[in-house]
Amino acid sequence: MAALKDIKRKVQAVSKTKQITKAMNMVAASKFKNSQVRMENFRPYATRFMDVLNSLALRVESDTHPLLAVRDPNRIRAICMTSDRGLCGGFNTNLIKLTERFIKEKTGEGKDVSLIPVGRKGRDYFRKKASIINDRADVFGKFDISLAVKISDDIIPPFVKGDYDELYIIYNEFVNVSVQRPVVVRLFPLPSIGKDVDIDPEKRLDYIYEPSDEVLLERLLPMYIHVLIFRALLETSAGENGARMAAMDNATRNCEDLISSLTLKYNKARQAAITAELMDIVGGTEALAKG
Repeated sequence: MAALKDIKRKVQAVSKTKQITKAMNMVAASKFKNSQVRMENFRPYATRFMDVLNSLALRVESDTHPLLAVRDPNRIRAICMTSDRGLCGGFNTNLIKLTERFIKEKTGEGKDVSLIPVGRKGRDYFRKKASIINDRADVFGKFDISLAVKISDDIIPPFVKGDYDELYIIYNEFVNVSVQRPVVVRLFPLPSIGKDVDIDPEKRLDYIYEPSDEVLLERLLPMYIHVLIFRALLETSAGENGARMAAMDNATRNCEDLISSLTLKYNKARQAAITAELMDIVGGTEALAKG
């Protein structure tokens, strides 16, 4: 009977776990819907903003604005975005692995790499593994464009002063609930600065800007950083909630399978115990009859 009690206790424990995972799945689904709407509404604006700015940057010299400066990239900084919480499958693991490969590649080239973690998981992982500057944690619960502005304030002045030469951002590009794509994007200098960029002919049109290109860049370049960082935050948030929703859905199904397996095991053990008791009764009856 002790074995039956153990199996029954396991069934009860797994059933409680199933209730938790199902509740977490519902919460993640609700958050995912909101974050997906925000991301999809902002993505076209961010894409077009980048296209216009890259087109504008191609028309001016790199010394027109400090943020266009092209220097020998000996000192590199990278913003690594991860979630603040776990239980979202391989979401954080994939971002961390990509960041590790990026650091290894750049340090292998003799570069000095510093990391700016955004999100608790990345900060905790790289705390003793990399040079960390201006980390931010517990930010994905509720955020708006002001968070992107604060992060920008940490990275723009040091670049202008020449404290580092290149800036990259590592984040999750949301594809769908099942597919999360970690990507690396260069922020400083602009992708169209310092090398030939294959831009669509339509984007190479000779736009007429008012006021001048230089005045526009003065206003748009800081906004460019705000926009890209905010987009990365939205994409990472949507990816985290989508990954957690999928992970909790898988966990709930695994609990159901485990409950079915344990229930079958319990029924077999119970049947075996009943059979053993019947055999004892029959054997005792036969012994009394013979006596």
